[in-house]
Amino acid sequence: MRTFGWLLGRFLLLVILVAAALAVWKREEITRLMAVNSLFAEDRIVANFSNMGGLFHTLPMRRGAGPTAPLPQGAPMQMPDGFERWLEDRAVTSLIVMKDGKLRHESYHMGTGPDDRRISWSVAKSFLAALFGIVQQEGAIASLDDKVVKYVPGLRGGAYERATIRNVLQMASGITFDEDYLDFWSDINRMGRVLALGQSMDGFTEALQETEAAPGERWQYVSIDTHVIGMVIRGATGRSIPDLMQEKLFDHMGFEADPYYVADGYQTAFVLGGLNLTTRDYARFGQMVMQDGRWQGRQVVPGDWLAASTVPSAPTKSGERQYGYQWWMPPDAREGEFYARGIYGQYIYFSRPDGVVITTNGADRGFREPGAHESNIEMFRKITEALR
Repeated sequence: MRTFGWLLGRFLLLVILVAAALAVWKREEITRLMAVNSLFAEDRIVANFSNMGGLFHTLPMRRGAGPTAPLPQGAPMQMPDGFERWLEDRAVTSLIVMKDGKLRHESYHMGTGPDDRRISWSVAKSFLAALFGIVQQEGAIASLDDKVVKYVPGLRGGAYERATIRNVLQMASGITFDEDYLDFWSDINRMGRVLALGQSMDGFTEALQETEAAPGERWQYVSIDTHVIGMVIRGATGRSIPDLMQEKLFDHMGFEADPYYVADGYQTAFVLGGLNLTTRDYARFGQMVMQDGRWQGRQVVPGDWLAASTVPSAPTKSGERQYGYQWWMPPDAREGEFYARGIYGQYIYFSRPDGVVITTNGADRGFREPGAHESNIEMFRKITEALR
């Protein structure tokens, strides 16, 4: 009996030592996985969204060598009725309103400030769409109707075998992908754990096999389609997204802070939601889009590409929100009305006829509640009307 107890004790000690060694060896992965599990916790979400670089692998970029592009100050505006309640209900952390290129309102809330580099979430998709337009104009990509496998052979034999570039730009690839953020086992949350553990986003995408519709048949918002756009750009150019984004876009923007991407363990940028900028720099990008891709005397993004991207083209159902090439439009969109949108309250909203760009960051844990998104669009419209 004593011998058994001695052996059991030695065995338990060995288990503890092995567990301790694994904990040290995998400390970063465990830390990131724990960060994913508490990323949206009520007491952490605001700070987390301003400090993603401390939680995940990142790829730093530069603000550019030139001077910071000015945001000329205009007359302060009077906010519409319900504004303060909206700020509270939707957990808005920052808000910038531009009218005809002039700053009419800027405010920060819930302990954030102008120096915070806030996570974009899916607003990053619209940045990638802008980069795609530049790369295509330069001739690296022949046609939107090319199959994605022409540029990404690793996707052959999987769910993206028949999809075209146009299909993935419009979120109409037809693949089976569960985007439920509240389901621990959903595809989007499995993808988050891949990112946290430093595994390969490309490998995750290549492993997808199931489809539920023919490409182009119907619209379904699946974020992994945007990763495929990134794979196409990388395959066509032989360069990383951060390198291209730096050279083609950010070097010309006059940002005031260095951007960065969240990344997987293979130094692949999380292009579908991992861009981090200050709210002012999101507003600069927005104003450049408002100006048909021109910024500080340079045509940064092709104007015809932005025009095509920001109107409905995807096969969405009648009466539902509409979609272009990685840009959104309301179901009852007014002329020239579109927006970039990210979960938890990230927006860049445009009303072209009014010359209005509204940029918000948020930490809205109720963003999926019925009417939450609609209340944001309603407030953006009220702010726009107050500037007329």
